[in-house]
Amino acid sequence: MERTFFKYISLNMLGTLGLSGYIMADTYFVANRLGADGLAALNLAIPVFGLVNGLGILLGMGGATRYSICRYQEDHPRAHRAFTMALLWGAGLGLLLALLGAFAAGPIAGLLGAEGDSLPLCAVYLRTVLMFAPCFLLNQVMIAFVRNDGNPKLAMTAMLTGSLANIVLDYLFLFPLDLGIFGAALATGTAPVIGLCLSSLHVLTGRNQFRPTVPAAPLRALGDMAGLGSAAFINEFTSCMVIAVYNMLMLRAAGTIGVAAYGVVANLALMALSLFTGLSQGAQPLVSQAWGRGDRVQVAKLFRLALGTALAVGLFLALLAFFAAGPLAALFNRDGDPVLAQMAQEGLKLYFIGFLFAGPNIIVAACLGAAEQPRASFLLSLFRGGVGIVVMVLVMAILFGVTGIWLAFPLTEALTLIPALNASRKLLRSDNP
Repeated sequence: MERTFFKYISLNMLGTLGLSGYIMADTYFVANRLGADGLAALNLAIPVFGLVNGLGILLGMGGATRYSICRYQEDHPRAHRAFTMALLWGAGLGLLLALLGAFAAGPIAGLLGAEGDSLPLCAVYLRTVLMFAPCFLLNQVMIAFVRNDGNPKLAMTAMLTGSLANIVLDYLFLFPLDLGIFGAALATGTAPVIGLCLSSLHVLTGRNQFRPTVPAAPLRALGDMAGLGSAAFINEFTSCMVIAVYNMLMLRAAGTIGVAAYGVVANLALMALSLFTGLSQGAQPLVSQAWGRGDRVQVAKLFRLALGTALAVGLFLALLAFFAAGPLAALFNRDGDPVLAQMAQEGLKLYFIGFLFAGPNIIVAACLGAAEQPRASFLLSLFRGGVGIVVMVLVMAILFGVTGIWLAFPLTEALTLIPALNASRKLLRSDNP
C-alpha cells in the first residue's frame, strides 16, 4: 500500500508543481516584455483564470471520485455515467465561458478593475484565454479520470508537458514573434490542448475502464460532482481571489513596494500550495477506491499516510522560507531594491509558517470529499480559503499593519486546524467499522 501511495502522490505533486508554472511563466515574460501595463493586465485577469481552472478541477475531481467509488462497488453503469456527465458539463460550461470571452471580454476586464492602458490589454488576454475554456475544463476532467483509472504516470506527463509547452511558447510568442499580450494568452491556452491530447492516449490505446454512456439527470449529476469536488474548486479559485484582497490591503499599508513584496511571497506560496494540491489529488483515488470497497481500515491508513506527508512537507517549507528567505526574495528582485528585499524576507518568514497547518487542512478536506463527506469538506475549504482568510486579513491589517497582513494566513490555517482535526476523527474511526 505504501509503495502505491507514494507513487501516486509523487507523480501528482510533480505534475501540479509544473502546472503552477502557468502563471509564473506568464508573469515573468509579460513583465520583461510588456512592462507595468502588461503585468497589471495579467494580474487583474488571474481571478478569471482561477475560475476556469477551478471549474475544471471541480468537475474532474468530483466526477472521478464518484467514478472510483461506484467502480469499486461494482456499480458500473453509474460509474460510466459519472464520466459522461463530467465530460458533458465540461464541454457545456466551457462553451458558455468561451461565448462570454468572445462577446463580453471588455466589460469583464472593466469589472475586474482594468482601466487606462491596461484595459485593452486585459480584454485581449481574457478573450483569448476564455476561448480555450472548453479545453481547460476537459483537460482537467480527463486528467482526473485517467489518474483514477490507474494511470497516474500519464496524468503527470499530460500536466507537465502542457506546462513546459506554455513556458516555451511564452518566450516564442512574446519575444521572437512579438505577439504581445495576445501571445501570452495564446501560449496559456495552447497548454491544455496539448495536455488533453496526451491524456486521451489512455482511451485511444484501450486502457480505459470508463466509457461514455447515455446521460441522465444532468442537474443531479452536477450537484453530486459539485459536492465531491467543492474542496478542490475552492482551494483553486479562492487563492486567486485572495490575491486581489491582499494586493488592495498592501497597497494601502505600504504602497507599490508592499504590493511588489507580496507578489514575491504570493508567487512562491502558489508553488508551495501546488505541492499540497498534488498530494491531495494523488491520495484521492486510493481513498475513494478503499471507501468504495468498504475497507475502512485502509481508508484510515491512507489518511494517516497523507497527513504525515503533509506535515513533513509543511515543516520543510517553513524551514526553507526561514533560512533561505534572502535568496528566495532575490529571485524576484532584479534591481536589488533593499526595501523590497527586507519586506519580502519578513513576509516569507511569517507567511510560510502557515504551511505547517495548511497541509493537514487541505488533506483532511480532500480525504473527507473522497470518502463521500462533502459537507464537512466544503465547510473546511470555504473557511480556510475564503471567508476565514478574508476576515482575518482585514482585521489583522487594521490592528498590525503589514505584519498583520503577513500573519493572517498562518492564523487562519491554525484556527481551521481545530475543526479539521475534529472532522478527521470520522476517517480515523474507520479502523473500527
